[in-house]
Amino acid sequence: MDKKLVGRFGEQAAAEYLKKKHYKIIGLNYSCRFGEIDLIAQNKKYIVFAEVKLRKSDAFAEAKEFVTASKQEKIIKTASLWLSQNETELQPRFDVIEIYAAEGAASKSIIINHIENAFQ
Repeated sequence: MDKKLVGRFGEQAAAEYLKKKHYKIIGLNYSCRFGEIDLIAQNKKYIVFAEVKLRKSDAFAEAKEFVTASKQEKIIKTASLWLSQNETELQPRFDVIEIYAAEGAASKSIIINHIENAFQ
């Protein structure tokens, strides 16, 4: 299956999860010269910049381990640009949403692990 389609499946699953947790989704796949942010959401207190990581399992490593220091730096720079263009009173926060789907986009059952304030 196309890697982009599988990625979109994960991002959509993460967006649905956040909506159930009373977040409002305000952006998907925001990109600029610094990088890309998978999901931008907000609740009453935070503007959340979320990196979504989809894996079949955590047998090799947990999904969050693939959000390297370099990737974090790109996300922070990208979020800074977004914040400079979109005024908000909300506190920014960087989350990682791990999604485990044994059969990728064809999975009937998935496990979601939402790591709030995963990095700063």
